[in-house]
Amino acid sequence: MVRKSFHYFHPVLLIPVLLLLSVTVISSCGTDSDHYSPVTEKGIPETTEQKAFAIALHGGAGVISKDIDPETRDGYLNALDHALRIGYELLDAGGTSLDAVEAVVRYLEDDERFNAGKGAVFTSEERHELDASIMDGRDLNAGAVAGIRTVKNPITMARKIMEESRHVLLSGDGAENFASLMDLERVDNSYFNTERRREQLHRAQERASAGNSGTVGVAALDRHGNLAAGTSTGGMTNKMPGRIGDSPLIGAGTYADNNSCAVSATGHGEKFIRNAVAYQICAIMEYTGVSLQEAAEQVIFGKLDEGDGGIIAVDRYGRIAMVFSSPGMFRGAADSEGRFEVAIW
Repeated sequence: MVRKSFHYFHPVLLIPVLLLLSVTVISSCGTDSDHYSPVTEKGIPETTEQKAFAIALHGGAGVISKDIDPETRDGYLNALDHALRIGYELLDAGGTSLDAVEAVVRYLEDDERFNAGKGAVFTSEERHELDASIMDGRDLNAGAVAGIRTVKNPITMARKIMEESRHVLLSGDGAENFASLMDLERVDNSYFNTERRREQLHRAQERASAGNSGTVGVAALDRHGNLAAGTSTGGMTNKMPGRIGDSPLIGAGTYADNNSCAVSATGHGEKFIRNAVAYQICAIMEYTGVSLQEAAEQVIFGKLDEGDGGIIAVDRYGRIAMVFSSPGMFRGAADSEGRFEVAIW
């Protein structure tokens, strides 16, 4: 018969072992901020100092010539400056990130320089079909609208869908009916006409091609620690009627999550849809712990082709990223620490 041997340890002898295991477990757990250890481009760990608030905006990315006349250039810069100031002052006074996003996008929608609202481009049928989306980083609630033709400010309708319906995305006639129920300001489709956009359409038709620039978007962090993002566009010049790009698609053109960041995208919509660009940036941050800047660069330069466009984003600490691979992107950024800037190239 084989005798089995058993070894017994006096309880006192186990105390050092238990203490060692306790220290190991505690050191491996940590807080969320311990796991979130972003690095700079030089590989030096960044601090996680919390800014009270921050905001970034874009007015579209694309081939923006540096040879544009000074008056046109200054007009764009002044418009970006004014839009950024609207958001900055609202956040500085304690307003919510959602309110800041909507207010800034509405201002840009009303400025015909940009491809959203008043300045929307024409479809191949010489009409306008507008898209927009907005997202709340607190609970991932979102609202979006696609292909609308008579709503003056699509971003406001997107927010109404988020807050006053059980849906996320409405389009076409159903969206128009919802706008009537919400008593939103309506205009004739011709309100969106501008001669500059009509000339762009005719040039695009002559080349049998399509292009886009001027989509607008905002990402913001408020004093309550909540993130939000929103995007609005008229789409692509000479687009097929019914075409929907990334701007109204949550995860492609817009995304916000308090655990990571808020993103608004601009560029070649089909590419941004295929790569779920806005969501992917937030996911890379959350799951790998890299900085917002690094996550954005991984996607814009690693997943997309050169010239496809760019993003603006704000993370949960108030850090801002504005990354693009096109020659230029109308953009601006401000925060509670005194940063306030607008740029094109």
